[in-house]
Amino acid sequence: MGYCLAELVGKDSKPKRAPVAPKYQQSDNPAITWSGRGRKPQWFVDAMAAGTTVGDPEIS
Repeated sequence: MGYCLAELVGKDSKPKRAPVAPKYQQSDNPAITWSGRGRKPQWFVDAMAAGTTVGDPEIS
């Protein structure tokens, strides 16, 4: 028919997300950060289980 698959479906089906600045940092090692997007890192889950509030590891 003269059509290629890229013309029918489109090249990029998912828009790209821009990188986000880190929002949380680990208290023991400030070099370890998390943007708040995606799956929670284990250090964040452990801190919440230990009684830390969500606002405590936030970067000021």
